[in-house]
Amino acid sequence: MTDTIHIQIDRADGSLQRLIGLVERRGFHIDGISMADEGAFRRIALTLRGRDAARCMDNLGRQIDRLFGARRISNDMIQSEAA
Repeated sequence: MTDTIHIQIDRADGSLQRLIGLVERRGFHIDGISMADEGAFRRIALTLRGRDAARCMDNLGRQIDRLFGARRISNDMIQSEAA
């Protein structure tokens, strides 16, 4: 199963790198990413898959919310054929 999480981040130096690092350190694979500029912000959609069944998307979302210059907009669950 994969999840898509929508995030808004500041256009500050290193903000995308911090976000990707957090996601990977918390045990998620990034299967897809799309990004759009919105002035002072970037809107990002990450399609994620946990490394194992113990990975919780809600916990990751709360950690992203605590990341400086980032905020989660929404989570969408997608049933994957490979799951």
